Amino acid sequence: MTHVVTESCIKCKYTDCVDVCPVDCFHEGPNMLVIDPDECIDCAVCIPECPVNAIVPEEDLSEEQKKFTPLNAELAKIWPVITDAKPGPEDADQWKDVKDKLKLLER
Repeated sequence: MTHVVTESCIKCKYTDCVDVCPVDCFHEGPNMLVIDPDECIDCAVCIPECPVNAIVPEEDLSEEQKKFTPLNAELAKIWPVITDAKPGPEDADQWKDVKDKLKLLER
């Protein structure tokens, strides 16, 4: 199994999770992070690091969130690996509780 970055990350893109990842499975896009399912070792150390609870074990995804599994796999192939945390977007806190953000995903 793998872990999946879900919609909560869009426009928040906190990077606390990348500092604790032992296998560098996170990839960075313009306004979201994703996890490469081929690199993730299912260790779960990233989950408590995410301030918006965007990282979910694949087996715990809700029906609505399941679309993020193939999305993570697809985008991990084209976005670069991120291994060091950096400051989040200035307006991240304004977006953390917003729902229905998939339409705002920048590829």
